[in-house]
Amino acid sequence: MSELGQFGLPVPPPTVNLETQRFWDATAEGRLVLPRCDNSGDVVWYPRERCDGPGSNSVTWFEASGRGTVYSCTVTRRIPGSWRKAAPFVLAYVELEEGPRVLTNIVGCDPETVHIGQAVQAVFDPTPDGPALLRFTPA
Repeated sequence: MSELGQFGLPVPPPTVNLETQRFWDATAEGRLVLPRCDNSGDVVWYPRERCDGPGSNSVTWFEASGRGTVYSCTVTRRIPGSWRKAAPFVLAYVELEEGPRVLTNIVGCDPETVHIGQAVQAVFDPTPDGPALLRFTPA
């Protein structure tokens, strides 16, 4: 099992490449930085240096609010493998204030209290290698 982070969940080091470097560097500083398509204005998730929309490959990076709402969630009580000791934990889609939905964990609360529509705020769980994992806690 990878090392456990400050919220009791595994913190496997992310794969960082040239396209995702800005995102991961910002997480290490406790900031959520995302790309916005210069053509459509849509926020791009998963963060990368290009937009998949028609007519534009150009993006501009900006500091996002870190605020969102729980779009969907489940409490994982039993799981095989390296996450077994972390159960129960919440796996959720959070819809960011800026638009995209992010698959993540809700931490810092009783898993049974998490619900659809709940306001959440980004928190950053450092990995042993520097970048931090984006997770959310009730706002």
